[in-house]
Amino acid sequence: MTQARQIADRLLDAQVEFLLAEVTGERFAEVIARDVAAVLAVGETIRFGDVVSLEQGEQTVATVFDRIGGSPVIADTVGIFSDAIYDHIASNTEYTLGDVVDREPVEALLEKIFGMHQAQERILDRLTESPLVATVASRFVDKLIGDFVQANRERAEKIPGVSSLMSLGQSAANRAKKVAADSTFVGDLAGKGALFALKRTNNAIRDMLRDAPVHSAAMEFWDLHADEPVAGLREYLTQKDLNELVQICYEIAVTTREKEYFGLLVRECVEVFYARYSDHTLSAMLPELGLDADDISAEILRYGPAVIESAKRNGVLAGLIRERLEPFFYSDQVLGILGGE
Repeated sequence: MTQARQIADRLLDAQVEFLLAEVTGERFAEVIARDVAAVLAVGETIRFGDVVSLEQGEQTVATVFDRIGGSPVIADTVGIFSDAIYDHIASNTEYTLGDVVDREPVEALLEKIFGMHQAQERILDRLTESPLVATVASRFVDKLIGDFVQANRERAEKIPGVSSLMSLGQSAANRAKKVAADSTFVGDLAGKGALFALKRTNNAIRDMLRDAPVHSAAMEFWDLHADEPVAGLREYLTQKDLNELVQICYEIAVTTREKEYFGLLVRECVEVFYARYSDHTLSAMLPELGLDADDISAEILRYGPAVIESAKRNGVLAGLIRERLEPFFYSDQVLGILGGE
Protein backbone atom coordinates (compact mmCIF):
# COMPACT_ATOMS: atom_id res chain seq x y z
CA MET A 1 0.00 0.00 0.00
CA THR A 2 2.98 2.31 0.63
CA GLN A 3 4.07 1.94 -2.99
CA ALA A 4 0.51 2.60 -4.16
CA ARG A 5 0.48 5.75 -2.04
CA GLN A 6 3.70 6.96 -3.65
CA ILE A 7 2.30 6.37 -7.14
CA ALA A 8 -0.87 8.25 -6.13
CA ASP A 9 1.29 11.17 -4.97
CA ARG A 10 3.09 11.27 -8.31
CA LEU A 11 -0.17 11.05 -10.27
CA LEU A 12 -1.69 13.80 -8.14
CA ASP A 13 1.31 16.06 -8.75
CA ALA A 14 1.09 15.37 -12.50
CA GLN A 15 -2.64 16.12 -12.55
CA VAL A 16 -2.16 19.41 -10.70
CA GLU A 17 0.61 20.46 -13.09
CA PHE A 18 -1.53 19.52 -16.08
CA LEU A 19 -4.48 21.60 -14.90
CA LEU A 20 -2.24 24.55 -14.09
CA ALA A 21 -0.87 24.38 -17.62
CA GLU A 22 -4.43 24.40 -18.98
CA VAL A 23 -4.95 27.89 -17.58
CA THR A 24 -1.55 29.31 -18.51
CA GLY A 25 -0.74 31.60 -21.44
CA GLU A 26 -2.25 30.94 -24.87
CA ARG A 27 -3.46 27.53 -23.76
CA PHE A 28 -6.03 29.18 -21.51
CA ALA A 29 -7.74 30.84 -24.51
CA GLU A 30 -7.91 27.48 -26.30
CA VAL A 31 -9.38 25.79 -23.22
CA ILE A 32 -12.01 28.53 -22.79
CA ALA A 33 -13.05 28.32 -26.45
CA ARG A 34 -13.29 24.55 -26.20
CA ASP A 35 -15.26 24.51 -22.96
CA VAL A 36 -17.63 27.31 -23.98
CA ALA A 37 -18.40 25.44 -27.21
CA ALA A 38 -18.99 22.26 -25.22
CA VAL A 39 -21.31 24.00 -22.78
CA LEU A 40 -23.31 25.58 -25.60
CA ALA A 41 -23.57 22.21 -27.32
CA VAL A 42 -25.06 20.80 -24.13
CA GLY A 43 -27.30 23.85 -23.89
CA GLU A 44 -28.74 23.05 -27.30
CA THR A 45 -30.25 19.89 -25.82
CA ILE A 46 -31.82 21.52 -22.74
CA ARG A 47 -35.03 23.54 -22.76
CA PHE A 48 -35.17 26.56 -20.49
CA GLY A 49 -38.51 25.45 -19.08
CA ASP A 50 -37.09 22.02 -18.18
CA VAL A 51 -34.39 23.35 -15.87
CA VAL A 52 -35.98 26.56 -14.54
CA SER A 53 -39.48 26.48 -13.11
CA LEU A 54 -41.69 29.54 -12.99
CA GLU A 55 -41.46 29.59 -9.19
CA GLN A 56 -37.66 29.44 -9.29
CA GLY A 57 -37.54 32.31 -11.78
CA GLU A 58 -39.80 34.44 -9.59
CA GLN A 59 -37.65 33.74 -6.53
CA THR A 60 -34.43 34.59 -8.38
CA VAL A 61 -35.73 37.89 -9.75
CA ALA A 62 -37.18 38.79 -6.35
CA THR A 63 -33.79 38.10 -4.76
CA VAL A 64 -32.03 40.30 -7.30
CA PHE A 65 -34.35 43.23 -6.60
CA ASP A 66 -34.33 42.65 -2.86
CA ARG A 67 -30.63 42.05 -2.24
CA ILE A 68 -28.84 43.82 -5.06
CA GLY A 69 -31.36 46.64 -5.54
CA GLY A 70 -30.99 47.71 -1.93
CA SER A 71 -27.33 46.78 -1.45
CA PRO A 72 -24.95 49.12 0.39
CA VAL A 73 -22.75 49.34 -2.71
CA ILE A 74 -25.52 50.95 -4.77
CA ALA A 75 -26.61 53.17 -1.88
CA ASP A 76 -23.02 54.40 -1.39
CA THR A 77 -22.29 55.00 -5.06
CA VAL A 78 -25.51 56.72 -6.16
CA GLY A 79 -24.38 60.11 -4.88
CA ILE A 80 -20.79 59.56 -5.99
CA PHE A 81 -21.89 58.71 -9.52
CA SER A 82 -24.09 61.80 -9.76
CA ASP A 83 -21.21 64.03 -8.63
CA ALA A 84 -18.82 62.37 -11.09
CA ILE A 85 -21.30 62.78 -13.95
CA TYR A 86 -21.84 66.44 -13.07
CA ASP A 87 -18.10 67.09 -12.93
CA HIS A 88 -17.69 65.51 -16.36
CA ILE A 89 -20.61 67.46 -17.81
CA ALA A 90 -19.28 70.66 -16.30
CA SER A 91 -15.93 70.32 -18.05
CA ASN A 92 -16.88 68.68 -21.35
CA THR A 93 -17.05 71.04 -24.30
CA GLU A 94 -16.02 68.49 -26.92
CA TYR A 95 -19.48 67.02 -27.46
CA THR A 96 -22.75 68.78 -28.15
CA LEU A 97 -26.13 67.61 -26.92
CA GLY A 98 -26.99 66.66 -30.51
CA ASP A 99 -23.93 64.39 -30.63
CA VAL A 100 -25.15 62.52 -27.56
CA VAL A 101 -28.89 62.26 -28.36
CA ASP A 102 -30.26 61.88 -31.88
CA ARG A 103 -32.98 64.26 -32.98
CA GLU A 104 -35.32 61.63 -34.47
CA PRO A 105 -36.15 59.74 -31.24
CA VAL A 106 -36.59 63.04 -29.37
CA GLU A 107 -39.05 64.20 -32.01
CA ALA A 108 -40.91 60.86 -31.85
CA LEU A 109 -41.06 61.02 -28.05
CA LEU A 110 -42.48 64.54 -28.00
CA GLU A 111 -44.95 63.71 -30.74
CA LYS A 112 -46.16 60.73 -28.72
CA ILE A 113 -46.47 62.74 -25.50
CA PHE A 114 -48.40 65.57 -27.13
CA GLY A 115 -50.58 63.04 -28.93
CA MET A 116 -51.64 61.23 -25.74
CA HIS A 117 -54.99 63.03 -25.56
CA GLN A 118 -56.62 60.43 -23.31
CA ALA A 119 -53.93 60.87 -20.66
CA GLN A 120 -54.11 64.64 -20.98
CA GLU A 121 -57.89 64.64 -20.56
CA ARG A 122 -57.69 62.39 -17.50
CA ILE A 123 -55.02 64.52 -15.84
CA LEU A 124 -56.93 67.75 -16.46
CA ASP A 125 -60.17 66.22 -15.19
CA ARG A 126 -58.50 65.04 -12.00
CA LEU A 127 -57.00 68.48 -11.45
CA THR A 128 -60.48 69.96 -11.22
CA GLU A 129 -61.09 67.76 -8.16
CA SER A 130 -58.42 69.59 -6.15
CA PRO A 131 -59.49 72.81 -4.38
CA LEU A 132 -55.88 73.86 -3.95
CA VAL A 133 -55.16 73.46 -7.66
CA ALA A 134 -58.30 75.49 -8.42
CA THR A 135 -57.02 78.25 -6.15
CA VAL A 136 -53.66 78.23 -7.90
CA ALA A 137 -55.38 78.45 -11.29
CA SER A 138 -57.52 81.31 -10.05
CA ARG A 139 -54.47 83.22 -8.85
CA PHE A 140 -52.76 82.50 -12.15
CA VAL A 141 -55.69 83.95 -14.08
CA ASP A 142 -55.91 86.92 -11.67
CA LYS A 143 -52.22 87.55 -12.19
CA LEU A 144 -52.61 87.60 -15.96
CA ILE A 145 -55.59 89.93 -15.74
CA GLY A 146 -53.87 92.10 -13.13
CA ASP A 147 -50.76 92.46 -15.26
CA PHE A 148 -52.91 93.33 -18.27
CA VAL A 149 -54.86 95.98 -16.32
CA GLN A 150 -51.66 97.43 -14.85
CA ALA A 151 -50.07 97.73 -18.27
CA ASN A 152 -53.14 99.51 -19.66
CA ARG A 153 -53.37 101.77 -16.58
CA GLU A 154 -49.80 102.93 -17.11
CA ARG A 155 -50.72 103.88 -20.66
CA ALA A 156 -54.02 105.54 -19.62
CA GLU A 157 -52.49 107.59 -16.80
CA LYS A 158 -50.46 109.45 -19.37
CA ILE A 159 -53.73 111.05 -20.54
CA PRO A 160 -54.67 114.20 -18.49
CA GLY A 161 -57.55 113.63 -16.03
CA VAL A 162 -57.59 109.86 -16.34
CA SER A 163 -55.29 109.34 -13.34
CA SER A 164 -57.96 110.61 -10.89
CA LEU A 165 -60.59 108.33 -12.39
CA MET A 166 -58.23 105.33 -12.11
CA SER A 167 -57.60 106.13 -8.42
CA LEU A 168 -61.33 106.33 -7.76
CA GLY A 169 -61.87 102.98 -9.46
CA GLN A 170 -59.07 101.36 -7.48
CA SER A 171 -60.55 102.64 -4.21
CA ALA A 172 -63.92 101.12 -5.08
CA ALA A 173 -62.26 97.83 -5.95
CA ASN A 174 -60.43 97.72 -2.62
CA ARG A 175 -63.71 98.27 -0.72
CA ALA A 176 -65.27 95.43 -2.73
CA LYS A 177 -62.43 93.11 -1.78
CA LYS A 178 -62.96 93.93 1.93
CA VAL A 179 -66.66 93.13 1.67
CA ALA A 180 -65.82 89.87 -0.12
CA ALA A 181 -63.47 88.86 2.69
CA ASP A 182 -66.23 89.34 5.27
CA SER A 183 -69.03 87.71 3.25
CA THR A 184 -69.70 83.94 3.19
CA PHE A 185 -71.85 84.34 0.12
CA VAL A 186 -69.14 86.18 -1.73
CA GLY A 187 -66.66 83.62 -0.46
CA ASP A 188 -68.73 80.86 -2.05
CA LEU A 189 -68.77 82.82 -5.26
CA ALA A 190 -65.01 83.16 -5.03
CA GLY A 191 -64.70 79.39 -4.65
CA LYS A 192 -66.86 78.85 -7.70
CA GLY A 193 -64.86 81.47 -9.49
CA ALA A 194 -61.68 79.54 -8.70
CA LEU A 195 -63.20 76.38 -10.12
CA PHE A 196 -64.36 78.33 -13.17
CA ALA A 197 -60.83 79.70 -13.59
CA LEU A 198 -59.38 76.20 -13.41
CA LYS A 199 -61.79 74.91 -16.03
CA ARG A 200 -60.98 77.82 -18.29
CA THR A 201 -57.27 77.16 -17.75
CA ASN A 202 -57.76 73.48 -18.54
CA ASN A 203 -59.63 74.34 -21.71
CA ALA A 204 -56.84 76.66 -22.74
CA ILE A 205 -54.31 73.87 -22.13
CA ARG A 206 -56.41 71.44 -24.18
CA ASP A 207 -56.63 73.89 -27.06
CA MET A 208 -52.94 74.62 -26.89
CA LEU A 209 -51.94 70.94 -26.92
CA ARG A 210 -54.30 70.04 -29.75
CA ASP A 211 -54.31 73.08 -31.99
CA ALA A 212 -51.20 75.13 -31.27
CA PRO A 213 -47.83 74.12 -32.80
CA VAL A 214 -46.54 72.90 -29.42
CA HIS A 215 -44.61 70.02 -30.96
CA SER A 216 -42.83 72.33 -33.39
CA ALA A 217 -42.10 74.79 -30.59
CA ALA A 218 -40.64 72.00 -28.45
CA MET A 219 -38.44 70.80 -31.30
CA GLU A 220 -37.31 74.38 -31.91
CA PHE A 221 -36.32 74.52 -28.23
CA TRP A 222 -34.40 71.25 -28.70
CA ASP A 223 -32.65 72.52 -31.81
CA LEU A 224 -31.53 75.63 -29.94
CA HIS A 225 -29.70 73.41 -27.46
CA ALA A 226 -28.59 70.59 -29.76
CA ASP A 227 -25.57 72.49 -31.07
CA GLU A 228 -24.44 73.67 -27.65
CA PRO A 229 -21.74 71.84 -25.66
CA VAL A 230 -22.90 69.27 -23.14
CA ALA A 231 -21.26 71.45 -20.50
CA GLY A 232 -24.11 73.91 -20.97
CA LEU A 233 -26.46 71.53 -19.14
CA ARG A 234 -24.94 72.60 -15.83
CA GLU A 235 -26.67 75.97 -16.22
CA TYR A 236 -29.98 74.28 -15.44
CA LEU A 237 -29.06 72.95 -12.00
CA THR A 238 -26.20 72.91 -9.52
CA GLN A 239 -24.20 69.88 -8.50
CA LYS A 240 -26.08 69.89 -5.18
CA ASP A 241 -29.42 69.92 -7.02
CA LEU A 242 -28.42 66.94 -9.17
CA ASN A 243 -27.11 65.00 -6.18
CA GLU A 244 -30.28 65.57 -4.19
CA LEU A 245 -32.52 64.70 -7.15
CA VAL A 246 -30.65 61.43 -7.71
CA GLN A 247 -30.83 60.58 -4.00
CA ILE A 248 -34.58 61.29 -3.95
CA CYS A 249 -35.18 59.15 -7.04
CA TYR A 250 -33.12 56.36 -5.50
CA GLU A 251 -35.14 56.58 -2.29
CA ILE A 252 -38.37 56.35 -4.30
CA ALA A 253 -37.03 53.28 -6.13
CA VAL A 254 -35.91 51.57 -2.92
CA THR A 255 -39.12 52.21 -1.01
CA THR A 256 -41.25 51.18 -4.02
CA ARG A 257 -39.26 47.96 -4.29
CA GLU A 258 -40.39 47.01 -0.79
CA LYS A 259 -44.10 47.31 -1.58
CA GLU A 260 -46.24 44.21 -2.13
CA TYR A 261 -47.66 45.56 -5.38
CA PHE A 262 -44.16 45.85 -6.85
CA GLY A 263 -43.70 42.16 -6.14
CA LEU A 264 -46.89 41.44 -8.07
CA LEU A 265 -45.57 43.41 -11.06
CA VAL A 266 -42.26 41.54 -10.97
CA ARG A 267 -44.02 38.18 -10.87
CA GLU A 268 -46.23 39.18 -13.79
CA CYS A 269 -43.16 40.12 -15.85
CA VAL A 270 -41.47 36.82 -14.98
CA GLU A 271 -44.59 34.92 -16.02
CA VAL A 272 -44.66 36.72 -19.37
CA PHE A 273 -40.95 36.01 -19.91
CA TYR A 274 -41.42 32.37 -18.94
CA ALA A 275 -44.38 31.92 -21.26
CA ARG A 276 -42.40 33.39 -24.15
CA TYR A 277 -39.07 31.61 -23.67
CA SER A 278 -39.76 28.38 -21.75
CA ASP A 279 -39.63 26.36 -25.00
CA HIS A 280 -36.30 27.87 -26.07
CA THR A 281 -33.13 25.88 -25.47
CA LEU A 282 -30.54 27.50 -23.22
CA SER A 283 -28.20 28.09 -26.14
CA ALA A 284 -30.98 29.51 -28.33
CA MET A 285 -31.65 32.18 -25.70
CA LEU A 286 -28.18 33.68 -26.08
CA PRO A 287 -28.93 35.37 -29.45
CA GLU A 288 -32.14 36.73 -27.90
CA LEU A 289 -29.91 38.39 -25.30
CA GLY A 290 -27.55 39.67 -28.00
CA LEU A 291 -24.74 37.26 -27.05
CA ASP A 292 -22.83 34.48 -28.78
CA ALA A 293 -19.98 32.11 -27.93
CA ASP A 294 -17.33 34.67 -28.86
CA ASP A 295 -18.84 37.24 -26.49
CA ILE A 296 -18.80 34.78 -23.58
CA SER A 297 -15.23 33.70 -24.30
CA ALA A 298 -14.09 37.31 -24.64
CA GLU A 299 -15.55 38.29 -21.26
CA ILE A 300 -13.94 35.30 -19.52
CA LEU A 301 -10.59 36.08 -21.13
CA ARG A 302 -10.96 39.75 -20.19
CA TYR A 303 -10.77 39.05 -16.47
CA GLY A 304 -9.78 35.40 -16.06
CA PRO A 305 -6.03 35.49 -16.85
CA ALA A 306 -5.24 38.22 -14.32
CA VAL A 307 -7.19 36.45 -11.56
CA ILE A 308 -5.63 33.07 -12.34
CA GLU A 309 -2.08 34.40 -12.57
CA SER A 310 -2.48 36.09 -9.22
CA ALA A 311 -3.82 32.88 -7.67
CA LYS A 312 -0.94 30.91 -9.20
CA ARG A 313 1.74 33.24 -7.86
CA ASN A 314 0.70 32.82 -4.24
CA GLY A 315 0.04 29.08 -4.59
CA VAL A 316 -3.67 29.36 -3.86
CA LEU A 317 -4.75 27.88 -7.20
CA ALA A 318 -2.48 24.83 -6.94
CA GLY A 319 -3.69 24.27 -3.39
CA LEU A 320 -7.34 24.43 -4.44
CA ILE A 321 -6.79 21.99 -7.32
CA ARG A 322 -4.92 19.58 -5.06
CA GLU A 323 -7.62 19.85 -2.41
CA ARG A 324 -10.28 18.84 -4.93
CA LEU A 325 -8.31 15.95 -6.50
CA GLU A 326 -6.64 14.49 -3.43
CA PRO A 327 -9.70 12.59 -2.12
CA PHE A 328 -9.92 10.74 -5.44
CA PHE A 329 -6.25 9.74 -5.72
CA TYR A 330 -6.07 8.71 -2.06
CA SER A 331 -9.34 6.82 -2.10
CA ASP A 332 -9.25 3.10 -1.27
CA GLN A 333 -10.46 2.25 -4.76
CA VAL A 334 -7.61 4.09 -6.55
CA LEU A 335 -4.96 2.91 -4.10
CA GLY A 336 -6.23 -0.64 -4.58
CA ILE A 337 -5.93 -0.30 -8.35
CA LEU A 338 -2.42 1.13 -8.07
CA GLY A 339 -1.47 -1.66 -5.68
CA GLY A 340 -2.53 -4.30 -8.15
CA GLU A 341 -5.53 -5.48 -6.16
